[in-house]
This record gives sequence, C-alpha cells and structure tokens, in this order.
Amino acid sequence: MTNSTAPLAGIRILEVGTMLAGPYATMMLADLGAEVIKIEPPDGEISRQVGDSYFASLNRNKRSVCLDLTSAEGQAELGALVAQSHALLVNMKPSVIRRLGLTYEALRRHNERIVCVALTGYGLDGGDDPAFDYVIQAATGIAALTGDPDGPPTLPGYSSADNSTGLTAALGLLAMIVSGRGGQVDVSLRDVMLSQLNYRASAWLNDGVEPRRLPYGAHSYYVPAQLFPTADGYLALFITHDGFWRTFAAEAGIDGFPTMAERAARRSEVLDVVTGALAADTALGWEKRLRPLGIPAAAVRTLPEALADTPEAVVTAGEFRLVRSPIQVTGYEPDYLPPPALDRRATRQSS
Repeated sequence: MTNSTAPLAGIRILEVGTMLAGPYATMMLADLGAEVIKIEPPDGEISRQVGDSYFASLNRNKRSVCLDLTSAEGQAELGALVAQSHALLVNMKPSVIRRLGLTYEALRRHNERIVCVALTGYGLDGGDDPAFDYVIQAATGIAALTGDPDGPPTLPGYSSADNSTGLTAALGLLAMIVSGRGGQVDVSLRDVMLSQLNYRASAWLNDGVEPRRLPYGAHSYYVPAQLFPTADGYLALFITHDGFWRTFAAEAGIDGFPTMAERAARRSEVLDVVTGALAADTALGWEKRLRPLGIPAAAVRTLPEALADTPEAVVTAGEFRLVRSPIQVTGYEPDYLPPPALDRRATRQSS
C-alpha cells in the first residue's frame, strides 16, 4: 500500500538503468515514495552480477519488469508502461538510448507529458566514448586536484561522478514533472563534475589562477583548512573566518595571525604553528575539545567507524542493512523494502 504521507506518492517512474548513476537517482526518488519500475533485460541488469549487497544498495524500494527492448513485443510493453507513467530515466550510451527508443521524441506518441531523462558520459549529442566514473574524474580535472602534490593524481575512494550525476538527474526529472510538461532532460557526467568544480573553475576562468594540489588536501582559500597529523590519528580542521581562528587559537595556545588575509599570505608559517600545537593531543581528543567551542573539526574515521558512530543512519530492507535516505521529511518515514527479485515474465503494467 502506498504511504499517503510520501512526498512523491502517486508518481510513477520507469528506469532503464545500469550499475550506479541511473539506479541511484531512481532509488532516491523511490525512497521519497515514487513508484519506480525497473525495466531489466531478460538476463537482468548487469549490476546483479557484481553482488547482492551491491545491487541492494542501489535498487531498494523498486519493482522489476523484464522486457526485451530489442523486440517488437518488448517495445509494445514499454509503450504501455510509458502511457501510464510520469517519467523514464535511462543511463546508457547515446546510440543505445536512441536505438532502443528511449528518448522523448520516440516515446511522446504514447504520452505527451512523459519526462525522459538521459544520463550519459558527454551528453546525448556527445558521442559514445567510454565514460565510467573514474574516466570522467580523470577527464575533468578531479584526479589532478586530488592527492599529495608530490605524489600521483588520486581518485576519491567512492564513485563521486556517478553519485553526483544521479542526484542531478533526479533534480532535473522532478523539475520537469513540476512544470507539467513532457520533454527531454539531458544530464552528463562530464558537465556535472565540471559544475562541481565551481569556485576552482571560476578562479581559473576569471582570475587566471591555475588549480593546484596542496599537502593534506588543504583548501585553496582558507588557512588552516586541511588534514593535520596529531599525537594519534589525523584531524580535519576547517577555519573559515577570523572568529573561528580566535576561538581555536585560544584553545590551542597559538598567538598571532589574526586576519584571514594574513593567514593566507603566511600559509606555511600558520601551518607549522598549527601542526606543532595539534601534536599535543590525539585527533579524537581535539575533536572533543573543539566541537563544543563550535569549531569545525573531526577526527578521520574509517567507514566502519563512521557507521558505528551513526547507528541511526542504518536501516533494514529485507535481509539487507543499508544506509538510509539522506532526505529526512518531517512526518514521513520511508518503508525500506528489499530490492526486487528478477522476474523474467514480461508483464504489462495495469493502471
């Protein structure tokens, strides 16, 4: 039964998704109460082969219908589903999206108000060059900005491009549904990651400041704002204005450097002084001391440690323990259902 308090109750979304970006987008919408029907090929979506927990992390709260979209029967079933749905989201190569008829131009005959969202590497008109998450991070400057300046470029430890593009696609999908018009939404991994380099890109485009890596992931503007070694472990410290600095400096026993401009101009001196002061306590010790003072600081934790510290973020969906939706809506709690089993019977969706 549909949860009547769900923000997206009554919205039906079709997903022809693979691996991460597309399925993550629709799972966020399913968590908010949308009815998501995952259209899978006869052998199932490829991420089922990765592992059950991987598939569950991206496909809870969905239904599954197997359709062979290369066949006339499968296309007829697709048309019937489109006629009764608000949106279709797909992440595949542009040529495959067009060949399978998963664009607005191809599907509008079934439903003029259908919203079609395409997630691709470089845009629907950008060609079929390979565009996996790590490739995009390399191509857009993310990898070049990550890691120690004396070491090789580094990739983040999770799929930041896929996840970010999934969220952006979900936003575009909802915007079109709110507009009440059908149409095509085109979201690419490349464009999303360039957009997320916002102030870095603006500094280069407007001020000629070339992005560079700094030790310990230091921020390009704020000082001190980076990781620091301590007596035990590493501490993330993020001092963004003079008030934070005064409070931190008093607690750490540091004198001088009262303004943001001076700290930026004397970066190396500031970092030496702060590093020396932080060596007097552990990362967890500093966290306990600084947080009550309102200073942004956190000890570096592993993911298992972070999950253990945040038990409220873990939910149960069938036999799987997963991280809950990050969108908390007052008065609404999602029913976390397990990912759908593969049903190879191509079933026409009734109204």
